[in-house]
Amino acid sequence: MPQVAQNTCAIACLLGRVMASKRHGRLGALTWLPAPAYSAAMRVLGASEVIAALDFPGLIEALRRSLRAREPIRNWQQQAAVPAAGGQAAALQISAAWQAGRHFGVEVATDFPAPAAASGTVHHGAYLLLDRRNGERRAFLDGAALTQRRLAATSALAAAYLARPDCERLLLIGATDLASHLLEAHAATRPIRNVLVWDRDFALAAGLARRLTRRTLKVAPTEDLEGAVRGAHLVCCTGDLGEPVLRGRWLPQGAHVDLVLGAGAEALAADDETLDRSRCYVDKLAPATAERNAPTSIATRRSTVVPIAGDLAELVHGRVAGRSFTNQITLFRSTGLGFLDLAAAEQAFDNIVN
Repeated sequence: MPQVAQNTCAIACLLGRVMASKRHGRLGALTWLPAPAYSAAMRVLGASEVIAALDFPGLIEALRRSLRAREPIRNWQQQAAVPAAGGQAAALQISAAWQAGRHFGVEVATDFPAPAAASGTVHHGAYLLLDRRNGERRAFLDGAALTQRRLAATSALAAAYLARPDCERLLLIGATDLASHLLEAHAATRPIRNVLVWDRDFALAAGLARRLTRRTLKVAPTEDLEGAVRGAHLVCCTGDLGEPVLRGRWLPQGAHVDLVLGAGAEALAADDETLDRSRCYVDKLAPATAERNAPTSIATRRSTVVPIAGDLAELVHGRVAGRSFTNQITLFRSTGLGFLDLAAAEQAFDNIVN
């Protein structure tokens, strides 16, 4: 626990004794109470500190090493519906992850209905990193920031195998909180110079573009989605757009498509032609069935399937090929490898300590 937190606890204890002594007329008998004992190695990282501790070049390599490890990350999770205010339902999820030679971690996350003025859900979470030697608490991290950095790094790791090395033009579809992390992550692995941002709400796209513009990076909003797609080398779709906004016929030869957090065919931001024209990869193939036949396709809206070339672990291990030729269109669909938060949390802790 940081020294400020220890001092705060001690002050609270002292004030409590002061008030009790005043009530009983024994103020002169006041004695100092020690602060609660916390591990000196404990670190508490808020959102801004998590982001500062996880530079993308280092995080991307940390995820690559974790996926290449001889022993895979094991994970367990449990989810329950819990009552929220106004009779609405919320979700509570507890997950744990561990890997040989690493610390282990536990994440608590909630999804509550968004305020009336917004749509969707509001996600909150916290991640506890525990020492593999004795179970001692090592770090307590903001879960939302950790997940956003990990999601963006996962997409950039996949793009390292699937996107053209000379990618300079990036299109962000969806002005979400995750979009800024995706830009930073892809710029760490590809020479991104020009970025366009599209959203149904142009004001959101314009606001995000203003925040992301840098001296060496031109970021601008656009209302012409078709033209932006036709000129892009790399297209990132973030969030659940609810309907396809990316049309396959717009994609130029050699493009890479990054679909992040679309769960189910109905939530895909890309239409069926996008899938038909692309060599498709996913973050993780579904577990094998009892017949040992793992699902190897993505369902489309027309109730057909598109074959999956491989998942991220297979790309990292070299068991499947990535981009085969310059004009090939590739697609990576990510629904979230939550267990990789363990590697991200350990990377953040190591960076803070060292």
